[in-house]
Amino acid sequence: MNKDVLVVSEHFKGRLNEITLELLGKGRELAQARGGRLGVILLGHGVRAFVAELGAADVVWLADHAQLQEFDPEAYGTIILSKLKELPSALVLLGSTSAGLDLLGSLSARGDFPCVDNCMRLEARDGRIVATSQLYGGKVFAEVALPEETTLVAVVPGSFPSEVGRISGSPEVQLLTPPELVSSRITFRTLIEPPAWDVDITKAAILVAVGRGIQNADNLALAEELAEALGGTVCASRPVIDQGWLPLTRQVGKSGMTVKPKLYLALGISGAPEHIEGMKQSEMIIAVNTDPNAPIFGMAHYGTTEDALELLPLLTEEIRAASLKKAS
Repeated sequence: MNKDVLVVSEHFKGRLNEITLELLGKGRELAQARGGRLGVILLGHGVRAFVAELGAADVVWLADHAQLQEFDPEAYGTIILSKLKELPSALVLLGSTSAGLDLLGSLSARGDFPCVDNCMRLEARDGRIVATSQLYGGKVFAEVALPEETTLVAVVPGSFPSEVGRISGSPEVQLLTPPELVSSRITFRTLIEPPAWDVDITKAAILVAVGRGIQNADNLALAEELAEALGGTVCASRPVIDQGWLPLTRQVGKSGMTVKPKLYLALGISGAPEHIEGMKQSEMIIAVNTDPNAPIFGMAHYGTTEDALELLPLLTEEIRAASLKKAS
């Protein structure tokens, strides 16, 4: 019976990824509900310091090796598979990320484990773990009661609050040193990163997001002026990025960035499931769209059907006036 929960952690450039903290918080909840333990697999080189940030876990299985300096799905998968075969059974949580999905299919095939991808919700119900997965770009949601055997579940980033898993502590540490580590056929060459000159929208407290309703690249200036008045940053949905009006680093959504600002102002964005996935954790969502049936209004805390292009200059003027009044 899979009472225990096992989280496969992710980290990048010396920091734990948010998805790891999300999975820790949810994993702790599920393990406690079923009377099991929460474990974490931590792989890499020079990563022992992360153990202190994994205080939500009961035990951390650690493999610290120079060959694990960069993510290697074959080597990582071999280590994880070796540990899973030692356990009676467990619910294994991964991120539905580039790294997590590299591992999900391989582990499922090599270990003959059932798996679920695109999971948005997990709950203990009537003694079983029930997962809700999104299909067809979020147009269909399917519930499945997970089997009692070891099962792999890849969770969409942003599905659970990361704050719940942000617990410092000193969990038990057990070392993993499988001999198969040296046999990987994958060689890391280089890491390609976005241009360093652009802003990191994942760290912005205020985001002014534009969609098809902005109509053309010239109208981006209106959004830039509002963002400047608010002390925020301009980002966009995929159609704007595909037009080349803003760089890929400004894209919010499933194929872009996941953001959690204090304020998300959506201008001319209809609210496709792929976009919602990347911004639904925003503290305050304000939508501006002339279509009263736009899906974005289902997520927004406040909204209006005014024309964004007409509203933008007026809003910018009012915010600047309020700022001057406050400063005087």
